[in-house]
Amino acid sequence: MSVKFEIKDAVAYVTIDRPKRMNAVDGATDEALEKIWQKIEADDSLRCVVLTGGGERAFCAGSDVKAAGDKTGLEYWAESNPNGFGGIALRDSLKIPLIARVNGFALGGGFEMVLGCDIVIATNTSFFGLPESRLGRLALAGGMVLLQRQIPAKIAAGYLLTGRRMSADKAYQYGLVNEIVAPEDLDACVQKWVDDIKLCAPLSVRALKHTIDNTSHLTAKEAQGLRTPELIKALQSKDSEEGVKAFIEKRAPQWRGE
Repeated sequence: MSVKFEIKDAVAYVTIDRPKRMNAVDGATDEALEKIWQKIEADDSLRCVVLTGGGERAFCAGSDVKAAGDKTGLEYWAESNPNGFGGIALRDSLKIPLIARVNGFALGGGFEMVLGCDIVIATNTSFFGLPESRLGRLALAGGMVLLQRQIPAKIAAGYLLTGRRMSADKAYQYGLVNEIVAPEDLDACVQKWVDDIKLCAPLSVRALKHTIDNTSHLTAKEAQGLRTPELIKALQSKDSEEGVKAFIEKRAPQWRGE
């Protein structure tokens, strides 16, 4: 299998497992990822997702150019997943937090997937970039539009127009990475973020993710005035009562997701 999928303690772990190809995504891998995202979306018991690449060299080096054959940019664009690279860069239907565990190069589509994640933990040896223009191509599966929305315009333009690579330190400086660690500390750091998410009420986390994903284009007052089903469900839930009760009783809350 080109993608490993495992569920453990209410957390989904998705690993692009093609280390000899720097975890580059071919057609079969893309199809496998799309099926996995659909399974995750259908499972209300899950609390979060961790996405990573197999081996120690790369998170994902983007599209497998050799496997893509002689398709032109237009052909690739026409056939590309509407949810962005790997089915996740532009996906707006995932209801739980997505953590990118970046263990090396995240280039092209790999960087596009990182840009589509909620939380990014990277090793200090990681590099990011959109080098498509150096191949006469374009970052069509999310990169062109996402990068300029997540960092200052001039900085984004500089990387897009040159295809330069961005160090983990720079990515952290620009706000694209939440935390940088040594390679040997990566798993422990990711687990700490997972544990902290699981300390929170499931419905509250889902409502927060929905708000983050869907209100960035609104003014603060407009966003504050929204009464979305996700927010109402969280506030009227039994977990909302349990959280307050547990605080008063000085004990850990027992979340039920309802």
